[in-house]
Amino acid sequence: MLTIQRNLMLLLLLLPLQVNSATLDWGDLRDGRLLLRPSQPDQLQIRWTPAWLSDANHEQLYLLDGKGQLVRQIDITAEQERGEQQLALTTDAGDYQLSIPGYSFRNYRIRHANTTAALLAPTKIHFSMEVSGNPEFYFSVAAHEHAILAGKHHGGVRQLQAVRIRDGHRITLPLHEHARYWEFDQISFPVSNLDETWRLTLIGSGKAAFWLDGTNNLFARQIDHLFVPQAQPGQVSLYLGNDVRGPTPALGMALPYALPPDSTHALVDALGVQSANYYSFVDALARNPRREIDFRQLYNTRFGILHDITLLAGSGRQAVLKADTLTRNGLNNWLSDTRELPRAGRHYLAFADEPNLNYPDYKSFELYFEQVLQHLKNNPQLRSGGVRIALPPMSRWLDGPFRVDAADRRGIDWAARLLSRYESDIDAVAWHEWMVRDLLATRRYRDSVRQAAELVGLDRQGRPNKALLLGQTNISSGYSLSPYQQETHYASLWWAAVAINSAQDGWLEMLNWFQAADEPDYPKGFLRSSNGQFSPKPVALAQQFIRQHWLGQVIELDNSAFEVDTLAMQSTQRYSLLGVNKAQRMQQVTLHHANDACQAGAQLHLFTEDSQVRTASINCTNELLRFDLPEQALFALTWERMP
Repeated sequence: MLTIQRNLMLLLLLLPLQVNSATLDWGDLRDGRLLLRPSQPDQLQIRWTPAWLSDANHEQLYLLDGKGQLVRQIDITAEQERGEQQLALTTDAGDYQLSIPGYSFRNYRIRHANTTAALLAPTKIHFSMEVSGNPEFYFSVAAHEHAILAGKHHGGVRQLQAVRIRDGHRITLPLHEHARYWEFDQISFPVSNLDETWRLTLIGSGKAAFWLDGTNNLFARQIDHLFVPQAQPGQVSLYLGNDVRGPTPALGMALPYALPPDSTHALVDALGVQSANYYSFVDALARNPRREIDFRQLYNTRFGILHDITLLAGSGRQAVLKADTLTRNGLNNWLSDTRELPRAGRHYLAFADEPNLNYPDYKSFELYFEQVLQHLKNNPQLRSGGVRIALPPMSRWLDGPFRVDAADRRGIDWAARLLSRYESDIDAVAWHEWMVRDLLATRRYRDSVRQAAELVGLDRQGRPNKALLLGQTNISSGYSLSPYQQETHYASLWWAAVAINSAQDGWLEMLNWFQAADEPDYPKGFLRSSNGQFSPKPVALAQQFIRQHWLGQVIELDNSAFEVDTLAMQSTQRYSLLGVNKAQRMQQVTLHHANDACQAGAQLHLFTEDSQVRTASINCTNELLRFDLPEQALFALTWERMP
């Protein structure tokens, strides 16, 4: 009998989603937001346990109030695989938002009083939690809405069942295994003349991905917790300083290992790319000297891209190379080609692609690096061709790559070890950043740049001693892509936020989106490809908007907002404030001490969800410049320098 009681107690403790009369638990959350409306003061308890690779990854959680101001940021180091925090909730702060940014490496269990109504906004395509015991949720569909229930099989939950509370009408959605990550299952709800409430049951155990389209993507654990969130306007105060922080990074993309079709030239022109990431396939180049010269010359001369980084690889982007005759011959041919290119600009060469992810261990990679370095140092074409050596770009920088021994493979750690031995031969430090999917978490890009600058040190002018290159980045790595992110305005918001945060201190030299155009297994380009025809995605149109207002120097700017990122820039004759509202709320923006901008007739341009650019009005009174910023929109406030 005692054994049965113990087992029962253990089962109750392990239930990831639990409801009782006093408290409500949300268990094993991995990605998404909780909206919280306390009816009396409450304590939000957050506990976390390891899920996967937690000892290699730091994380951040954000608690925001009803106006989008940051109440608390929880910083979790890689060493804190387990932990607990308690956050106070008051009744006068509006609807709170607890953001658990994916991709998360920990299971988060959230507990609050039952007097606090709570709604879960799960992510789409990617899994949001891990469950057991067929948990139930409730959601609402307003009258006349064409709502869709969707889900994806991630090896766990295998079926979704929805029952209409009013009459028991049932909908069942089996979740199938699909060949491609971005494929999923969905089913439409019957359109009703009434507001309807439904109960959703997740069938199965393990990873769960479920969401709603055509209506609010919000789920409650109790039917009486359903509510309509109230998005209060946010307040943004900007103070423009006088100090120049440094140059803005060159913005670019990864370009293909071939001549691009003539039909794409105008599209590439419109993107205004300043930098590029190339691959050089040493086996192809060894067999076919001058294999690359035509498209490299085209990129340099036709498109004016004089700032680039080349990654050595084998055909098909094979990442692990040997310092053998084939590699050496390919390198020699690459150097010969490079001498024929324009000498202006900066051409960086990296001997490998993401070695901390791909090589068997650090020792074998260092041996390869040293042998290739010695070969290049003995080749007089290296410096005469204007080539600079970049530390091979790491897969992720402050965290580990996606493999089981990630804790021993953090990008910044491998970079530090290489710099300790070969510092005098390395001109630049490079890395690739993946899997920072959440819009609020894009501020982590600034952390990456800052710690890279700390690693290489600053000179007397406050500039990094080595060039800092973020050669590839995207919302997701590999093929783990969501069309809700890649194909929509979401990517526009994400790219703008990444560019603004990465440029904030004036230390980054290059920032490249990966990649130029969709490939069959990797549809994450700036350009959509269909039957040989190319067209710009929303993120490409956002890139055009960004580049139109991207000036040469970063200026000091104090920004009070958490949901709005803003970068101040200047050139010889112009000023530009480029910003992005990442929230689903309108923001009231005030630029203080704005007399110069007002007298110069500052103009405000908005880039909104329809990917259209429009001019908006501003108000200038008492040296304050004010404007309303729509939800999830980019803005550019520009004016000419006063004589």
